[in-house]
Amino acid sequence: MDGRRRNPYELTDETPVYVISVAAQLSGLHPQTLRQYDRLGLVSPDRTAGRGRRYSARDIELLRQVQQLSQDEGINLAGIKRIIELENQVAALQARVAELSAAVEGAAAAMRQREAQVHASYRRDLVPYQDVQQAGALVVWRPPKRGE
Repeated sequence: MDGRRRNPYELTDETPVYVISVAAQLSGLHPQTLRQYDRLGLVSPDRTAGRGRRYSARDIELLRQVQQLSQDEGINLAGIKRIIELENQVAALQARVAELSAAVEGAAAAMRQREAQVHASYRRDLVPYQDVQQAGALVVWRPPKRGE
C-alpha cells in the first residue's frame, strides 16, 4: 500500500467476492477441483464467518494458471505448488530489492548533501597544497633579517 487510507468499499484484485460456483465458472474448472486445490494449498481463498470460500480476481487468475500448467504443460500438482511458491518468493524478493534500492538511494542523497555541506564549510583563506615534481628545482628560503 502507498500509505494513503483506502476506501473500505473499493474493490481490488485481492478483494474476495466470488463464491465457489462463480469462481469455478470463471476459471473453467469444476467446483470439486477448486476444493481439491484449496486442500492442497494451491489456491487459498478467503473464508466467510460460515466457512464458505470467497475467491478474488487474483485467485481466479491463479486457478487459470494452475489449469494451464497442469493441462498444457503436463506438470503435476506438487510441481505446480512449488512453482507458485517460488514465484511468490521471487515477487517478495523483488519487492525487498526495490525497498533496499530506495533506501540506498536515500542514503546516497543524504551523503551527497552532507558532503556538499562539508565542502561549503571550508575556509576560503587556505590554499590547497599542490606537490610540484620538477627535476632539479631548488627552493631556498631565507628568513627575513631582523629589522627589515
